[in-house]
Amino acid sequence: MSLRSGGEDQLARNQQEFARQASTFEDARLNTVFTMRLRELVEFAAPRLEDVCLEVACGTGLVSRALAGHVRHVTALDATPEMLATGKREADAEGLSQIVYQQGDAARLPFLDASFSLVVTRFSLHHVASPEAVVRELVRVCRPGGRIVVADMVRRPELGGDPDRIERLRDPSHGAMLTVDRITELFAAAGGNVRNTEVIDVRRPLAPWLEQARTPAETAARIESELAEELAGGPVSGMRPVTLDGRLHYTQSWAQLLAVPD
Repeated sequence: MSLRSGGEDQLARNQQEFARQASTFEDARLNTVFTMRLRELVEFAAPRLEDVCLEVACGTGLVSRALAGHVRHVTALDATPEMLATGKREADAEGLSQIVYQQGDAARLPFLDASFSLVVTRFSLHHVASPEAVVRELVRVCRPGGRIVVADMVRRPELGGDPDRIERLRDPSHGAMLTVDRITELFAAAGGNVRNTEVIDVRRPLAPWLEQARTPAETAARIESELAEELAGGPVSGMRPVTLDGRLHYTQSWAQLLAVPD
């Protein structure tokens, strides 16, 4: 029997997978999912020059680096040392001295209550064993009058299929996507109030998505085959595949939520 809790198992799985993926997060051929809409996310967060910012589950800190020129200071926190080391090299190369990279668990943030005026996390809730715990921590470390921004892939149950199954095949660190309503409920339970929400559909080419996660070739072929079969009238996957310019694409729904502490 494992001595780990479910949360510790997921954290270890995340660290293992993201250690493998650290270099691809900064590979311009593969990381468009992380770089696209950065400007829109910064605008949505509405950073202020006096803000003290925390990015939770930062990966290599792409969001932190995008925010750095708009705030007083950014702490970029992630559980995976390889991600942090890669991000710090990039920040140093860009001369961004106002970012500090720190290792830590999103569900147990190593900060005092009300430490930050802007708290951001992107593409994290679908990876964690307890999104409830993470949202509680986001609210706890946010100052009264501060803002919390969650950006993530979200589930749309009305579309059918099980996109989480495909996502886990591609990247075993994937847990489960939440709905916008569920994230809103988590904030309410944690003492936060969602003030603004935006949702868009994003179509992405399949091949670089699989390569970015370093999905094994056999598994990648299985995913491609399932989506191609769906286009030919087979079972619905929830990935909403389409063919564009002769290449297989899939579709995700992305949400941005802005919340404030009650």
